[in-house]
Amino acid sequence: MPPPAEPVPPAPPQLPDPPIYRDMVRAWADRGRTLPGRHDPEWVRLAAPFPGLGQFSGSRDPRRDGR
Repeated sequence: MPPPAEPVPPAPPQLPDPPIYRDMVRAWADRGRTLPGRHDPEWVRLAAPFPGLGQFSGSRDPRRDGR
């Protein structure tokens, strides 16, 4: 019989950001800048796999001379 699992302590309460940081985040968001921990559609677009490449394969040249 496995030993009982130890209880996981609750996470400490998260303190609010200092006012200067909140103001900076608000100013960056108003200018459309990327913010830590927030969804970034441009990054998603840039990091997505390119759909046109498909599988890599050998040359399509029937002579296989590398062209």
